[in-house]
Amino acid sequence: MLPDRPPAPRYYDLLMAGFVTVLICSNFIGPGKVVGFDLPGLGHVQFGAGNIFFPISYIFGDVLTEVYGYARARRVIWAGFAAMVFAALMANVVIALPPSTAESFNQEFQPALERVFGHSGRIVLGSIAAFWIGDFANSYVMARLKVLTGGRWLWTRTIGSTIVGQGVDSFVFYPLAFAGQWSGETMLAVIVTNWTMKVGVEVVMTPATYWACNRLKRAEGLDHFDRGTDFNPFSLRT
Repeated sequence: MLPDRPPAPRYYDLLMAGFVTVLICSNFIGPGKVVGFDLPGLGHVQFGAGNIFFPISYIFGDVLTEVYGYARARRVIWAGFAAMVFAALMANVVIALPPSTAESFNQEFQPALERVFGHSGRIVLGSIAAFWIGDFANSYVMARLKVLTGGRWLWTRTIGSTIVGQGVDSFVFYPLAFAGQWSGETMLAVIVTNWTMKVGVEVVMTPATYWACNRLKRAEGLDHFDRGTDFNPFSLRT
C-alpha cells in the first residue's frame, strides 16, 4: 500500500499562471510605449510602460516563496523563463514570415509589428537573463530572510528581496541591452530611476502582499520555511 501523500496545493497552479501572464505581457507589450510625466521637483520623467506592471511579477514571486517555499517558486521561475524564450522565438518567426499580398492591411501592419515586437537580439537576451538572475535573487533573499526573522516582519523580506532582485535585474538588463549605445551617465540614471520605481511599487503593494499571503496560508494550511533547502537554481525538485 502506498503511503499517504500530503494534498497538492490548491492555488499554486493559478499563481504560476498569473506570474507567467504578467511576465510575458510586461516584457512584450509594455516596452512598445515610453510614457512621460512632469513631476514636481523631478521635471519630465520617462520610463517604459512595462515598468508599471513588471514589479507585479515580483509580488507573485514573494507570495509564492513565502507560502510555498523556494523549491516551488523555483519551478515557477523556470516556467516563466521557458515562456519568455518561446514568446521571443514566436515573435521573431511571426515577424520574419512574409505578409500576405491579398489584403493591403497586411503590408501596412508589418512595420508596426516590427516596431512593437521586433526587439533586437541584445534586448531580448538582456531581458531574459535579467529576469532569470533577478527572480532567483529575489526568491533566495526572501526565503533566507524568512528563516532569519522566524517568519516575522514580512515587510522586511518583501521589500528587502525586491531591492536586491530588482537591483540585479536592472544592473544586468541595461548594460546587456544598451552598452555602447548609451553613455554611462544616461545608463546609470535610467537604472536608478527604474530600480527606484519598481521598489516603490513593491512598497505601495505591501498591504496587498500581506493580504494575499495570509489568505493563502489559511486556505492551503501551509507556511513553508526553507530550512535545509537545496538552493541550486538548476534543480526542479520540490
